[in-house]
Amino acid sequence: MAKPIVAMVGRPNVGKSTLFNKIAGKRVSIVEDTPGVTRDRVYAEAEWLNHKFTMIDTGGIEPENGNIIVKQMRRQAQIAIETADVIVFIVDGKEGLTSADHEVAQMLRKSKKSVVLVVNKVDNLKDENNAYEFYNLGIGEPVTISATQGLGLGDMLDMVVENFNYDEINDEDEENIKIALVGKPNVGKSSLINKLLGEDRAIVSNIPGTTRDAIDSNVENELGKFTLIDTAGLRRKSKVKEEIERYSVIRTLAAVERADVCILIIDAEEGVTEQDEKIIGYAHELNKAIMVIVNKWDLIEKDNKTLDNYKKDLQSNLKFIAYAPYLFISALTGQRTHKVLEMAKECYDSYNKRIGTGILNDVISKAVLMKEPPIVGLKRLKIYYVTQVGTKPPTFIFFVNDSSALHFSYQRYLENQLRSSFEFKGTGIKMEFRERKE
Repeated sequence: MAKPIVAMVGRPNVGKSTLFNKIAGKRVSIVEDTPGVTRDRVYAEAEWLNHKFTMIDTGGIEPENGNIIVKQMRRQAQIAIETADVIVFIVDGKEGLTSADHEVAQMLRKSKKSVVLVVNKVDNLKDENNAYEFYNLGIGEPVTISATQGLGLGDMLDMVVENFNYDEINDEDEENIKIALVGKPNVGKSSLINKLLGEDRAIVSNIPGTTRDAIDSNVENELGKFTLIDTAGLRRKSKVKEEIERYSVIRTLAAVERADVCILIIDAEEGVTEQDEKIIGYAHELNKAIMVIVNKWDLIEKDNKTLDNYKKDLQSNLKFIAYAPYLFISALTGQRTHKVLEMAKECYDSYNKRIGTGILNDVISKAVLMKEPPIVGLKRLKIYYVTQVGTKPPTFIFFVNDSSALHFSYQRYLENQLRSSFEFKGTGIKMEFRERKE
């Protein structure tokens, strides 16, 4: 099931980031040192009353003067409208209503999206009355909070999750394998999509995607039904102002969130960039199915070692996705483009694979016999049994004596055993370790 997306919109210094971090809590911490988007994270996974959702902070705008505020706020609100299922519009209870608030409220009203109006900085009861003037915005009843003190957050989150419409969020054709094509501008994403659709454009429908900025194209062939999501390219920070970079990141993240398979497209002449590592790092954090395409391969001068050497360099830079397959193509000439959907389908099949409990426990028992868990502290990990509890991604629960006795290198060993035994090519795997007393 797709997770609802909640976007936070508001002027500078109304407390968006404070609120964002408060709700995200410990979930914003970096679990492992992979090149995800964690260094300048604009999103977080959050949960309230068993509702899981993705939260997006559209903040980070510090205009040079007041005139720019309204223009940038409009752009910020537009991104939220395009991307989010629910918009949290944050205003400043101490400063009061401003013209920028009015401008954004007008856009939000027209959008027909669910909006929760949040009056922040209401730090005590006597400030409660400051909320009344915000009724003038005409977007419903304001809820008062203090992000710094954590006051009123429960009421606010109740209102947010009440607005989730799971039928609408999951109205995409579930049969279709959703493929997000990500990468920098001009690496050939659109050219590849056109090539895959063919000259006769065998498109079931050509509709604006639910990420709005990404266009979805549906294609069907003997392998099945596919939805191709073309995303906005990520640019270097030096080339574009930071807030625009943030918006293209948000759009791409939303597309990755929706996708089953994420295809990173790299320009053969440029090689892999930090932006590429970041965005595919996010897909890796979500345990998506992943493959890597090197486009414009026709422009590279080659001998009999070129391909192997190039692939080794790439794998060295992208070693955190060692499970991802590689394909070298030319969208321009059509070289090997017929293999793209074939490989994407293989990755999807791994992403959707289910293993029987009996054979699963046989493999893990043998793995433990071959290599005993190390002693961590004064304890040695003991695995009682393993079961697969889900697919997309394949999710395994290991019932153990003490999860604190698990060493990360042993977890990696167990993952490698699962991969080699069951051919989980091209997909992330989720592993959870739960304690169970003997």
